Amino acid sequence: MNRSRRGLLGLPLALAMKHPIAQAAQQATTNLNALPANLPRPKDDGGARHLKGMALPDLELASTSNRRVNLSKLSAPRVVLYAYPMTGRPDRTLPQGWDDIPGARGCTPETCGFRDHHKDLAKLRAEAFGVSTQSTDYQQEMVKRLEVPFEVLSDEQFALTKALRLPTFTVEGMTLLKRLTLIVKDGRIEHVFYPVFPPDKHADEVIAWLKAHQVKS
Repeated sequence: MNRSRRGLLGLPLALAMKHPIAQAAQQATTNLNALPANLPRPKDDGGARHLKGMALPDLELASTSNRRVNLSKLSAPRVVLYAYPMTGRPDRTLPQGWDDIPGARGCTPETCGFRDHHKDLAKLRAEAFGVSTQSTDYQQEMVKRLEVPFEVLSDEQFALTKALRLPTFTVEGMTLLKRLTLIVKDGRIEHVFYPVFPPDKHADEVIAWLKAHQVKS
């Protein structure tokens, strides 16, 4: 047994869990596809109250399909744009205390929910997009790994975030979007889901709303 591991065993439990070796072992067993029990529920802080009725800005965002997308000029009868903080990666540790931040954990299960309901959204004449402040390269790894059939947009330069004054939070020097979903019709925000919880059931919530407010042919 090396000196580091002997030192870890000699620490009190609370300190041992903060040891780099313990954190690495914990991260190795983290299941990004599942939500831990007793996650804190986010509260409505009013950060999205101004959004309903706003027009989407005329700007382009980089897409995981290696093109640029202008959300204000899409022809779909409805657009479902879900904003999320940050998907985890199996080869990287989550920010310290991530599970304790209300609304932070659950980006992977949420994306998988929209992935699994992609055809249902199409039947309801809605085109889905994800958006976060990660780079396109970061997002493309996630899209490939999770087999996401729709495009994810990068707001790395905060153009959309600033134009719509989207709610954000900061962790480890990163500015991340708070989880919310916009339903867009004719270029304007028709409905806002905020806060979103639990994220793994959110796609079902969106589907139910779309069924109750179907676009006439």
